[in-house]
Amino acid sequence: MYGVFDYVWLGVLEVFTSNPAFTVAGIPVSITIVMVCFGFFGGIIVGATPGLGGPSAMAISLPILISIFGFTPDALLPVMGFLVGIMKGATVGGAVPAILFNTPGTPDALMTTFDGHPMTKNGQAGKALRVAHFSSVSGDTFSDLILFTSAPFLAVFVERYLSFPEKAALIILSLAFIATVVGSSVAKGLLSALLGMFFAFIATGEDSYPRLSLGLDALSQGFPIVTAVLGVLILGEVFKALDDMWREKRASAAIQQTTMRGDNKLRWADVRRILPFIGTSAVIGTAIGALPGIGSTLAATLGYASGRKIHKGKPAFGEGAPEGVAATEAANSSVAGANLIPVLSLGIPGNVSAVFLVLAAESIGGFNPGPSVFRFTENTLNTELVIAFGLFTTMVFANMLNWTIGGVFMRATGVMVKVPKQILLPVILLLTLTAIYVQTTNMIAIYMAVFFGFLGYVMRKLDISILPFVISFILANNLEEALRRAFSASGADPWFFFKSPIALVFFLIAILVVIYFRRPQRIPAKKRFPEGGAPR
Repeated sequence: MYGVFDYVWLGVLEVFTSNPAFTVAGIPVSITIVMVCFGFFGGIIVGATPGLGGPSAMAISLPILISIFGFTPDALLPVMGFLVGIMKGATVGGAVPAILFNTPGTPDALMTTFDGHPMTKNGQAGKALRVAHFSSVSGDTFSDLILFTSAPFLAVFVERYLSFPEKAALIILSLAFIATVVGSSVAKGLLSALLGMFFAFIATGEDSYPRLSLGLDALSQGFPIVTAVLGVLILGEVFKALDDMWREKRASAAIQQTTMRGDNKLRWADVRRILPFIGTSAVIGTAIGALPGIGSTLAATLGYASGRKIHKGKPAFGEGAPEGVAATEAANSSVAGANLIPVLSLGIPGNVSAVFLVLAAESIGGFNPGPSVFRFTENTLNTELVIAFGLFTTMVFANMLNWTIGGVFMRATGVMVKVPKQILLPVILLLTLTAIYVQTTNMIAIYMAVFFGFLGYVMRKLDISILPFVISFILANNLEEALRRAFSASGADPWFFFKSPIALVFFLIAILVVIYFRRPQRIPAKKRFPEGGAPR
């Protein structure tokens, strides 16, 4: 029987020795390591560019990567390693425009501007970037350690005690949680989730005939998942940004050059000052990230608020305090690793970045995120568990890149904020449509993606969060399969849910979550953003 350390070692070997791309001084360098490096440096550039983000780059690159590497099991770790690199790099690089130019590209980066940009105006841009880098990588590393230790045990618990009724109820609970927490309206969140399930159920499932296809051949196989996800996430954002530019006749503002003066190094005394804030925010971000759907915006808000309460001295929060930058960056970065806990243990994506890791696994095959990944069998090698530890290894390697050269590369990417949106947005649109066609090789898929793009545009105009739509679209088939199997195993008993105490508890929690979050949120409206949106 293979032990835990055997699987850990096999995962490390799979990353560092399989499929060498070239050799350096006689030492082979695997294609997975190369892809993690490319993804990491590309992620920092993407994160430092306003209007882009890690999910956007992951969405564009995934179909292209699959078309290059194919659908063989050997493609899993290189593709997922590249996506992990983007996720890690973009998390750190997102602080660059917020600190240097007061231009937050994502809602959680808004908190970084409160103290980061005042530090820049005070001539401490270098120190602000160093504080952001150290805090971000520290929070991310802490979150990854929690992921490595908790995900296997949680998966074993789920596999042992949860059957089909409980798993179906758990998916419903997760969807209810995501729909009610994300965004500013519970009703809109639930509408978004139900809309995603509606489109996912078209011409899918175990029926012998297509459903809701209106007799159209184009819909007989349903909507390809890449068209729905990329259309709503990327094309919808591009359409809305282009509409805003046309309506407001925005011109690219000149970037004011800032000068640095005084000591911009990160000294040991500075590290000791910010460590309590990093620790507090890392715990907050990890706890929030382990819950599906909440995202880094709430983590950044709570981390900043907690840091403000424990901060003593000058400068105060909001006036250029390094502690404010540390509290925010540690909180939103520690969400990244923890968001993979529900993915690997339950098969439920918790945020947009996790969605694309699930898409990569589903598209290539050979790895099904969920409880079965961490199953130990006698005298039989569980290849999915090897892939899981290989994924952990790529995350550790990306963190090592972050600790060593990430800060230097991050500070060198400030020039990316000068790219005008009127040039950037058409490029993103063209790349996204090209990526969809490369994977589907069908013009009908392009039309479908444009349809979902306009749907995403309308949802954004109506202030309806897109994350519940995307995640419910992905989980709809899993939910249907669990419901059908539970119904069949119960002997076609329509009340099978109520005969399982655990499933009944999950249902009651889902109802309580919806009732609780119907109350007005305490966060001021000017600080409340839909997940994945941008502040105005």
